[in-house]
Amino acid sequence: MPPAPDRTPARAWIVWSAGVGAYVAAVFHRASFGVSAVDAQERFGATAAALSLFVVLQIGVYASLQIPVGALLDRLGPRRLIAAGAVVMAGGQFLMATSHLLAPAVGARALIGAGDAMTFISVLRLVSLWFAPRRVPVMSQVTGLFGQVGQIAAAYPLVALLHGAGWSTSFAVAGGLGLGVGLLVLAAVRDAPPGAVAAVPLAPAEVRAHVGHAWREAGTRLGLWTHFVTQFPATVFALLWGYPFLVVGEGRTPAEAGVLLTVLVIVGMAIGPVLGSVAGRWPYRRSVPTLAIVGSTAAAWTLVIAWPGRAPLAVLVLLVVAMATNGPGSLVGFDYARTENAPERIGSATGIVNVGGFVASLTAILLIGLVLDRLHPGAGRESYTLDDFRIAMSVQYLLWAIGLAGVLRARRRLRAVRGVSLDPFPRAVARVTRARRRARRDG
Repeated sequence: MPPAPDRTPARAWIVWSAGVGAYVAAVFHRASFGVSAVDAQERFGATAAALSLFVVLQIGVYASLQIPVGALLDRLGPRRLIAAGAVVMAGGQFLMATSHLLAPAVGARALIGAGDAMTFISVLRLVSLWFAPRRVPVMSQVTGLFGQVGQIAAAYPLVALLHGAGWSTSFAVAGGLGLGVGLLVLAAVRDAPPGAVAAVPLAPAEVRAHVGHAWREAGTRLGLWTHFVTQFPATVFALLWGYPFLVVGEGRTPAEAGVLLTVLVIVGMAIGPVLGSVAGRWPYRRSVPTLAIVGSTAAAWTLVIAWPGRAPLAVLVLLVVAMATNGPGSLVGFDYARTENAPERIGSATGIVNVGGFVASLTAILLIGLVLDRLHPGAGRESYTLDDFRIAMSVQYLLWAIGLAGVLRARRRLRAVRGVSLDPFPRAVARVTRARRRARRDG
């Protein structure tokens, strides 16, 4: 893999913009089913568990492909993978546009998951190749926050198109968008800056070896658990269950639910660069924001679940603000993959990290659907009560407990390997202070 330049070339911004455009489109495709869940339940006559199957399969395909895609990224480079992902997602949307039965519609979401799997980690690779190392943590966060524009596009234009032009036209337009993005990537993206040494294609045995080395690296494990414990609450809320929870459970209007989902995105966009700066400035304290994010999100959900009756709008705003920190927090996991692995296996390590959050999201989405169906077997969405949603959403506590245990264990292992104390920042300051005193005394 060619090394990152010491200075950012002007062409980097063009390449990055095209990559971010592809990621925006991927998030749009990813979120398109969540905002159309109510229409989908009526179109396909699906129960809550069947509705979960759409997103569970989509995320399952996404997660299962992360390690193979990471290995392909090390072998083929980001440009071809991003373009291929855009075309595959376009095919999924075209299939969804023509589906009237459950089976082909589920297959369409599987295609969305497959194309989505190729996109984000490939765009992160572009960032590491085109930008100076000191810029990479912040640019990774900025990439993530710009990508969330796709969530807004799904929450507003797609919903408006669904209600105006209908199901088939809306998803056909989404498919056309995917094809256009693929052509843009092929035209504008280059794998590395001009003059950089091209990456040497690896033999399959070397690829497998890189995946093994990346998995055994303590920093990769910490990145995986960081992604696991921070990503799933916002993903579950945005992809499927947030809109029904707000409209059916909390009795909010579709317009209010759309505004709350937009707040989720906008606050995340504002927080991202701050977390990126923290990760770059204090690399040995990156787990502190992770723990704070998990604690605040669990506390906000506890307040909403325990509230007598329907929660006031201000409390729901507090909930989405707390969840908005989760997306940027999950990106810190990729920073572990970048700093704790050799350059030639960063793609593999990034793929491993990305598995964490989506396995957690898949599990939460499926469990919520199963709980709702258990409470009201075979019932439609109108039969679910606020208490049903409260019970179902409580499955998140189990995943927080598992994720936190993984983070703390992996953090101890990494610090032991690196010889870093559990409180390295104050000790580092003390060492610098003592060194300055000695220098003044000796001088």
